[in-house]
Amino acid sequence: MRYKRKQIIIVGDRVLIQPDTGEKKSAAGLYLPPSVIEKQDVHGGIVVEVGPGIPVGNPDDISEEPWKTNSNGYVHYIPTQAEIGDYALFLSKASIEIKVEDQDYLILHQSAILVLIRDDLNSLTK
Repeated sequence: MRYKRKQIIIVGDRVLIQPDTGEKKSAAGLYLPPSVIEKQDVHGGIVVEVGPGIPVGNPDDISEEPWKTNSNGYVHYIPTQAEIGDYALFLSKASIEIKVEDQDYLILHQSAILVLIRDDLNSLTK
């Protein structure tokens, strides 16, 4: 994700989420203020960037001398299930808040995501 002078690079199996903000409506039709929403264990937001995934070694590169680096320097990843544009429900305690150029974001490991909601259109563009 690129800003005017900054680039956000998400590493590993982490996900960058733009959290839902503002008032929410309860099941009974009441509007809940942000202070009540912040106390909930599960939050939601839009995935805006994902890391490459979990790095794994190539089984062919294993030798009796594991301290040696592999010759090609290529890293293999198990990709994340989250994709840009997904709506994620996640454990709020596992997230870390950051602010980049006056925009609030949350960073969390993919394992903190409980559910991904994806539009059919989002998956067709891949």
